[in-house]
Amino acid sequence: MEITEVKIHLRNEEKLKAYATITIDNCFVVRDLKIIQGTTELFVAMPSKKKPDGSFKDIAHPLNTETREMIEKKLLEAYKNELEGKKDLLNKKAEEPKAAETVQSGSNIDRTMSALERNLESKFKNI
Repeated sequence: MEITEVKIHLRNEEKLKAYATITIDNCFVVRDLKIIQGTTELFVAMPSKKKPDGSFKDIAHPLNTETREMIEKKLLEAYKNELEGKKDLLNKKAEEPKAAETVQSGSNIDRTMSALERNLESKFKNI
């Protein structure tokens, strides 16, 4: 089994960092995987539905640890790349001359970049 495509849809929430979609062997799609900020690190939650008692049940999930780890590794790597792509986009925008507006908004971009860099370092030090 091979994950042939990963799509990341970033979110800016406290715990939910992104939704993800994976394609397996170019023929099977799994949507609504979630990248969640846990107490110490990021993890991947499988698509689930809420049961009448308020608990959640996975709709689709790996049957063994090896497959779960492979999916998690691919998704977290894609998430990291997506964040770095946003960082690159912010850098390019920061380089575009916009006269007086650039001077004023530059400090906001610098704060955003610093926050992104700190966030990346803390989240991916274990990868």
